Amino acid sequence: MKAAQQVNAEEIKRYLTELNDELRSMDIKGEICLYGGAVMAIAYNARPDTDDVDAVFEPVREIRKAARLVAERNGLPIGWLNDAVEIFLARHERRILLDLSHLKIYVPPPDYLLAMKVLSARADTMDQDDLKVLVRKLGLKSAGEVFGIVKGYYPRKEIKPETRILIEELLGTRANG
Repeated sequence: MKAAQQVNAEEIKRYLTELNDELRSMDIKGEICLYGGAVMAIAYNARPDTDDVDAVFEPVREIRKAARLVAERNGLPIGWLNDAVEIFLARHERRILLDLSHLKIYVPPPDYLLAMKVLSARADTMDQDDLKVLVRKLGLKSAGEVFGIVKGYYPRKEIKPETRILIEELLGTRANG
């Protein structure tokens, strides 16, 4: 996989299984929490693929080493398992997605994923489709409900004006905050 090549849900699961196998061979137990497009692809079947697998993980050094081996074996870029998302995280629950022998894989609840997507939404990406899926999953009826969820997790963050408009158009409502 070159830097711009996409990975689909089946491939992500296979790479995570291989990561588990590498950890088993090192006699290390690890945890990963997935975010972004990987969650949308795996947990919600909401998109065909994603650029990389956004995640935070422990133990960092050992999982990076195992991920590098998986990358080399499969022709993936070294950064296929990308932990840059860590700087954007707020406190949230985790739900178990896969419980493998040496790797527990978690995902955040849909409301937290929605809050992250609202704050990071970009034009000309899958973000709009992801937002639609999450709004529908959560049964939200107004932009105000969406903005309330974002404020609950990120009280000091401002939602970009263009994202506010996108959410209001998506839900066909105008919000006062």
